[in-house]
Amino acid sequence: MAPPAVPDFLDLIAADPARLESVAFECLINRLADARVASVMHVLGWPDDAPCFAVAGRPPRSVAAAATLERLRGAARDLGGTLAIAGIHDGVAAIVVAMQAAATGEVACTTMAAAFADDSPIALGPVRHGVGGAVATLHAALHTMTAAPALAVGVPAAVTSSPTVIRADDALPERALLGDADARRELVDVVYASLTESGPDDPTLGTVSTFLFSGGSLEITAKTLGVHPNTVRYRLKRAADTTGWDATDPREAYVLRTAIALGRMTVA
Repeated sequence: MAPPAVPDFLDLIAADPARLESVAFECLINRLADARVASVMHVLGWPDDAPCFAVAGRPPRSVAAAATLERLRGAARDLGGTLAIAGIHDGVAAIVVAMQAAATGEVACTTMAAAFADDSPIALGPVRHGVGGAVATLHAALHTMTAAPALAVGVPAAVTSSPTVIRADDALPERALLGDADARRELVDVVYASLTESGPDDPTLGTVSTFLFSGGSLEITAKTLGVHPNTVRYRLKRAADTTGWDATDPREAYVLRTAIALGRMTVA
């Protein structure tokens, strides 16, 4: 008598879509992005290299976690986002959504706002691709939620009746401090690289760095570099125009300072 056939692992979990989604979410939370996880995503209908984003926030205290996740999935479906993976991690509800139809990050945050607590911010992860991208955007959103207190995000409900949305790209330094490798790469490969792309003879990095580390003083920067303050002012404006980061803005100065520190440590 032949031994009974042993069912395949994917066959077992595919019979229960909710269980399969939970497995996929836990894989993403644990930063697993190998071929096995790709297979799980395939069973859920995700194509290779699918563009996706994540939204995270705290569930209302009076609503069960499962109900919050179902509201998030329903909001994604209403926008045409048929591919979504949702779960709870450390008290935060999060959903990874493939970009389909009207399911884009900003629109999704607006649609999903009612599913979250109105006295806590919502985090929007960056658009990334594939399984590795799903891991990156999910953790970017979760790290942004953790970073929210450092960003001085207040309670907006009394004023706006809706939670504040924080884009993960606006929390790069804080995410880097929390160990987010994707944020560190962005700061080094994009922000720092934009200051050095014209080569070692270009004064952009030196001017911006001196200005930042002099406490934002045009006079001290000019004296240190041996140039006129108007020259410093011109270089800073040119740097802001070409890199997109303004050293005279306190928040952007912090981003630049963090990027310069990480960039110098990386290339040392």
